[in-house]
Amino acid sequence: MTVHPSPSAAGEEAARRSRRTAPSRPLGRDGEIERILRCVARQPGGCQALLLLGEEGIGRTTLLHHARELAAGDGTLVLSAQGWAADGRHARACLQQLLVPVLGELPGLSAVHGQVLSAALNPASHDEGPDDGQVQSALLALLDRLAASRPVLVCVDDIHACDRAFLDALCAGIRFLTSRPVRLLLTARGDAPPPGLPPGVETLHLGPLNAPSAAALLDLQPTAPSGRRRLEILEEAEGNPLALVELSRRVPSPSRAAGADGAPPRRPLTAHAFAARLDALPPETGRALLYAAAAGPGESVAALMAALDTDDLAVWAPAEAAGLVSLMEDRLVFRHPLARSAAFSRHMAGERQQAHLDLAEAVARPESRARHLADATLRTDESVAAVLEDSAWRHGDAVGTARALEQAARLSPQQRERARRLAEAVVAAHAVGDPGWVRDLYGRFVRDSGDPALDCAAAGALASMLSLEFAQREAFDLLVDASKHFPAVGRAAALALTAVAAGIAVQSGLPEHRTALSALLDRAREADDGLEADDGLEADGGLGADGGREADGAQGTDGSQGAAGAQEADESQEADGVQGADGARESDGARESDGVRQADGVDRFRSRSQVRAGARGSVDGPLGRLGRVDIQQALDALVTSVVRPQAATGSPAGLGRPHGAPLNGLDTSACRMAVLSSAYLTDEADVSLGQFRETDAQLRTARAFGIRGWTVLALADTLVSIGWFTEAEALIEEAAAEAAVLRLPRLRADLQAQTLALQALRGTVPPEPWLTPSVWRAVCLDENRATHARLLRARGLASIALGDWDGAWRHLRELFTADGSPSHPVLSPRGIAELAVAAQRTGRAAEAVPILARVRAEQGDRPSTRMTLLLHHATALVDPDEDAEQHFHLALVNHEADRWPWERAHVRLNYGIWLRRCRRTREARQQLTSAGETAERLGAGALAAAAARELRASGAAPTPDTSGLLEQLTAQQRQIVLLAARGLSNREIGEQLFLSPRTVGSHLYNVYPKLGVSRRQQLRDLLQDR
Repeated sequence: MTVHPSPSAAGEEAARRSRRTAPSRPLGRDGEIERILRCVARQPGGCQALLLLGEEGIGRTTLLHHARELAAGDGTLVLSAQGWAADGRHARACLQQLLVPVLGELPGLSAVHGQVLSAALNPASHDEGPDDGQVQSALLALLDRLAASRPVLVCVDDIHACDRAFLDALCAGIRFLTSRPVRLLLTARGDAPPPGLPPGVETLHLGPLNAPSAAALLDLQPTAPSGRRRLEILEEAEGNPLALVELSRRVPSPSRAAGADGAPPRRPLTAHAFAARLDALPPETGRALLYAAAAGPGESVAALMAALDTDDLAVWAPAEAAGLVSLMEDRLVFRHPLARSAAFSRHMAGERQQAHLDLAEAVARPESRARHLADATLRTDESVAAVLEDSAWRHGDAVGTARALEQAARLSPQQRERARRLAEAVVAAHAVGDPGWVRDLYGRFVRDSGDPALDCAAAGALASMLSLEFAQREAFDLLVDASKHFPAVGRAAALALTAVAAGIAVQSGLPEHRTALSALLDRAREADDGLEADDGLEADGGLGADGGREADGAQGTDGSQGAAGAQEADESQEADGVQGADGARESDGARESDGVRQADGVDRFRSRSQVRAGARGSVDGPLGRLGRVDIQQALDALVTSVVRPQAATGSPAGLGRPHGAPLNGLDTSACRMAVLSSAYLTDEADVSLGQFRETDAQLRTARAFGIRGWTVLALADTLVSIGWFTEAEALIEEAAAEAAVLRLPRLRADLQAQTLALQALRGTVPPEPWLTPSVWRAVCLDENRATHARLLRARGLASIALGDWDGAWRHLRELFTADGSPSHPVLSPRGIAELAVAAQRTGRAAEAVPILARVRAEQGDRPSTRMTLLLHHATALVDPDEDAEQHFHLALVNHEADRWPWERAHVRLNYGIWLRRCRRTREARQQLTSAGETAERLGAGALAAAAARELRASGAAPTPDTSGLLEQLTAQQRQIVLLAARGLSNREIGEQLFLSPRTVGSHLYNVYPKLGVSRRQQLRDLLQDR
């Protein structure tokens, strides 16, 4: 099976170069920059002096420089100084730095002040310099003179390293120049301000970058890593910008020792930041830190002490005093990511190897023991590989599982075992959701493969990853190519791959995929079902939603597992993927290096994996665990729901369960996700919402976003459709962050479209551009028609919320082809009611009628309850040959439609409008009032505002005049009310205004009586005319 190249490497490099050269604001610091600018630009509510606090490398200096550039561009005079404890030139070095740009202004001062500053800046030419009080007075006079002509910004970096006299002078400026346009922007290391600062100084604590910003910064580096190493750096750096930059320079991580020559690896360029403190430690403390760094985060202090063979906790005291580590209960925590790296890399390879061996004997968890054994092993070793494989599925964490399986493959001396473990690693890496990692592993796997079952497992994982990324045609073709192995791998594996193909067909929306899928299903059903899985391969603690081992190799939209993209060679990867556990390249016959010995004593860690390794049949690979009848039924039903939708309606996944029956018997993630995905396609996902949410939470805990990515969109759609907007927003935000970190542009595009749709429903549509161009340029919409459908509906809803009916028609009309066929078989028909509304408002009802007829015909005789509601709603609006009122009644009469409250309220709104135009005002008000109440309860601001407008038009009591209401509030209360009226949560308002959510809630509680409202949703209607 051929894997085509991923997007042009040259194109990616060109884009990376352009990103590096383009001027931009610091990544992930928008909130902090806004607060800094309020100070620098002297905006209302801005402070006179702001102090930025944070650990080494957190970005204090970067933000300071950015503020300086912005201020200088606005015509502000910027004076800068840098504190440096090692600067011994003279006591007033910081003052000299600050005043260099304005030395020409000294003659304009009074003679006394001019002489004082000249003497202070040139101490060598005077026997006695001026005292600190005189210098302080002269500096204030100079700043006052400068501020008379233009604003002044004083920027001082690292004030904790400035001399005390200079700091006192700055404090005097803060106290005595409050009426002048002088602002001070300061930075200091640590969490607490330096002593002596006046009360007027506000502090801004800089925390770590969020995950998407950290990933974006890492990807901008000249030697940006990919695949597994990229994820390791992101985890190790903990959001510290400097750590991201330094660790990206291919410095070995603490889990890998030095090269075979026994020399220590290259230190980070910032090693001097910690070298002095580390070098000053006693040898026994330095050794203890080595063991702590090798153990990794989360290991208990008890295990570390056992490995060190000591009970004396005083061994950590010097490191604690030096600010390198903290002891927290039974855990030892490095206080900076680079401190851990430096503590590990400064030791020789033999010492690091011994640390891993000692830790292997001391730790309690099997997976930790196996990792340390592997990290201490340089050559291939089947016994260690078997121990590592046995431990892999105990992690309960997709990243740890994939890493362990990859390392087990590296240590495997036999090609057959290496191929099998690589196939397992491909599947596990796909569960993580990182395309680069999957490509790297798949590229190594194909060099050793030859077993049909393993080929199918890896192909399913790769195809699934390709689909999550963007390449639907390539993914589907890969599975069609793999289907030639169906007779050899058996029905269970064949159905799993067909389920992946079904998910891809749903995402692509291409008719040819749906046609080919039918043939694939027939071929899978014809496969021999006599091939049974090996029960011995079922390991505890797996990644499945049930906690069992799930590696079926495919988990499509259906929920089947699969994996990613095209082969991408890593320049640092060894030719056959075999690399020493500590970063050293080791061939099977390589000599042991000085100071580094092959791990001994491994026999006591041998496990049953080594015993049964030779007895495993090739069909018992990653796809050999799907032999259960209920799993096969679920996969079959999922594919059927895509090939023949009408045959799958009526019960979840067509498994013959009663409506709403629980899924308790389906205790594997493959089966659960297939059932839930099928239910989503047939408008029944809300029935099993509890199982849906539970499965998603378990996969989130397992960091299995490669599997979650297939169902998170369906879950978000379901939450929105039942009116759970807040939970949907949180889910979309969390998933978008994961998709950004893992570089999944198609999924990011889908989630951005869902965000826009939710904003439109809430009536909080932001200014254009609504979407990120770079994300959408990476996605071919022709082969991602589900994504295109989400985009079109979101744009249509946004246009409706803004009152742009022509724009709404234009976007929603694209959901259907020129002849009226749905461009996407599932998502396009769900937009038929909005299309009908836009058609009615723009006088295009006649154009919508044939589209409606086509949708009605394709839904068959038994459409779902939801589609029945939508079809009756659309018919009442645009079909002149039908009784509109009868169809409004039919849309509302089925109480099961209450499961979709927004769509039901939408029907009531348009029914009320129709009744008002028929001069049936009293009935109209009843429908409009009900629609408005439902909209307020849901937080659907756009619908609530429309209902309120129609109620006023029907002669209902007008909304009280709001002119003058806000004037009785304080400035901060007005800001909070306006943001709340836009639909922002307390947390979001607090982030913008730098208040706690509790404070925001307290303000709202106090202003409600003043505005005459009792609920948050009423603010939108109250202020809609402002």
